[in-house]
Amino acid sequence: MVAWLNQIVQVSWMNLKNIPQRLGTSLVIVVGIAGVVGVLTAILSMGAGFRATLGKAGYEDRAIVMRNGATSELSSGVSREQADVIRGAPGIRRDAGGKPIVAAELLVIADLPKASTGTLANAAVRGVQAGAFLLRPEVKMTQGRLFSFGTREVIVGKQAATQFDGLKIGSRIAFRDSDWTVVGIFEADGSVNESELWADAEVVQNAYRRNGFQSVSVALDSSSAFTTFKDALTADPRLQVKVSTMKQYFASQSEMMSKLINVLGYTVGLIMAIGAIFGALNTMYAAVSTRGLEIATLRAIGFGAMPVMISVLLEALLLALIGGLIGAVLAYLMFNGYTAATLGANFSQVAFDFRVTAALMGQGMLLALAIGLVGGFLPAWRAARLPVATALRAE
Repeated sequence: MVAWLNQIVQVSWMNLKNIPQRLGTSLVIVVGIAGVVGVLTAILSMGAGFRATLGKAGYEDRAIVMRNGATSELSSGVSREQADVIRGAPGIRRDAGGKPIVAAELLVIADLPKASTGTLANAAVRGVQAGAFLLRPEVKMTQGRLFSFGTREVIVGKQAATQFDGLKIGSRIAFRDSDWTVVGIFEADGSVNESELWADAEVVQNAYRRNGFQSVSVALDSSSAFTTFKDALTADPRLQVKVSTMKQYFASQSEMMSKLINVLGYTVGLIMAIGAIFGALNTMYAAVSTRGLEIATLRAIGFGAMPVMISVLLEALLLALIGGLIGAVLAYLMFNGYTAATLGANFSQVAFDFRVTAALMGQGMLLALAIGLVGGFLPAWRAARLPVATALRAE
């Protein structure tokens, strides 16, 4: 066993020392696999960033109530009477004055010009009550001030301020046949709320000619109070509602987009991986062919077939590992933190940052090693089975 391992080390070291002499062909493997890993990691990082943005708004100790059967706030509806019933349900946290922390809200769409193209796109406008700021303490004003209730003033999430044109403090924007003044910009710990415009719910109702709300969000006494809260509402004959924790709701909102991105990423990655495998096969077959005499000589002086095979396979794996590392690092440097926007479940623009995580980079490295293993196995097998006499005569 010791002699066998010693042969593997010696042959492998000799192969690795000769890589600079075959730099051009070796780069075929490295560049090909770097491209596969880089593209796959970049695409999947988009899904990771989208999920993280929605997930930051999801809490176990907060709940959202919508009409039964609604898939999102935009397709929901809650009357004023129902909102009052929900407000009195058990399990809701109360503020210092003993009032329940509840916010009945609207989510509507406004057409605003995108900063990048000037074309109109859907912007989410959330009509909120005072309880929304107690419910979401992560919402903090970074510029300007809070809107005055009862007026046509809006505050803008920092991502929305970047994505849309004309959302600076003091700007006047027009939607629903009325002018609104931007008075502040807020951040919300990187959550989806940063892609929204907020205004007084009553004023938004008047502008959109609505009398009710679309959802009611509440702060719970604790995450364990959710069952009590949900059971009280679902058992009430006055209500036909769907009750979810914020975490459950936003997980469902990101599911479809995440699946689409994953299917796209893995499909593109598979196609590119097949090409990289053929590149590795051609490169390693060429390496074995040019080293026929060298391999035959090693076999003639007593080196076994298995050490020769393993040494060729290790060379392919090393080149694949280098390519995978380069691809993962490039994806991180180029895409991690890159901001993009897409349509969310409410058909409004949701801005998010790409997230090149350690898990995605590790996944890319595993794919690189798999390509190296598949692409190097057949050439390594051929090297091990190469007849010594035939190789010597050929040279």
